[in-house]
Amino acid sequence: MQHISEILKQNQTTMSFEFFPPKNDLGMQDLLKTIKGLIPLKPAYVSITYGAGGSTQKYTHDLLVKLKEETELVLVAHLTCVSHTKDEIYDILTKYDRVGIDNIMALRGDPQTPGAPYKPIPGGFEYAYELVEFIKKKFPHMGIGVAGFCEGHPETPNRLKEMEYLKNKVDAGADYICTQMFFDNRDFFDFSERASLVGIKVPIIAGIMPITSSTSMKRMGELALGARFPAKLLRAIARADSEDLVKNVGEHWATQQVSDLLDNQADGIHFYTLNKSKSTQNIYKSIGIKDSSSL
Repeated sequence: MQHISEILKQNQTTMSFEFFPPKNDLGMQDLLKTIKGLIPLKPAYVSITYGAGGSTQKYTHDLLVKLKEETELVLVAHLTCVSHTKDEIYDILTKYDRVGIDNIMALRGDPQTPGAPYKPIPGGFEYAYELVEFIKKKFPHMGIGVAGFCEGHPETPNRLKEMEYLKNKVDAGADYICTQMFFDNRDFFDFSERASLVGIKVPIIAGIMPITSSTSMKRMGELALGARFPAKLLRAIARADSEDLVKNVGEHWATQQVSDLLDNQADGIHFYTLNKSKSTQNIYKSIGIKDSSSL
């Protein structure tokens, strides 16, 4: 399977999609249908998330294997340190290796109890860079992505230290960085420039999550990593007197973000789809592209 780092070297902005695994077999069938419906958009790759503490481990693995068998998609498996020993991490990576999935998004992960401090279990990893080092040592042929936080990580208020920690992950062997969602592109461009100033040279992919409802917006604000909503966006949402209009505002805002990122030749754009296809399809249409190959 092609490494994400190789795809990113093709000198055009990549477009990719993220999905989270379902919690039951019926949800699995619905999600497979959604993902296959987005294949005509020709994403550079598709990533599948991993629930806190491996809570969706089985469905994450099953979904990745199913997509590997039934599609030609380039796949990225998320993997977190939370509640796993090094031996368990090795076993998970071995399973992926056996089926030919060799792109990993290496994350520390959020505590299982929201708001609680992160504590590694005995025999586990404390930091994401340790997971990156482990993968590079045990599975050197695998490609590795790591997370970046344009608006800052709540556990690292010192923004200088934040960049130091990010560089640790890159120096440990990460091939690229994918950012948490953001709603003001200035945050992304500033983050990218600060990364360059500390010597980070790997590609940085912008994470975009369209607002699809008032409920989804509240959920974004409640996430452990939070989200900063610009006043202009909040005013537009406040004017919307129905959920359909909220969705329209969210898609329009995300479309403007994507258009600006394309104009400024961002390395990549990663859509957090919330397991839905319509908003992503609408954004493609609004920016005037049939599929990612036309960029």
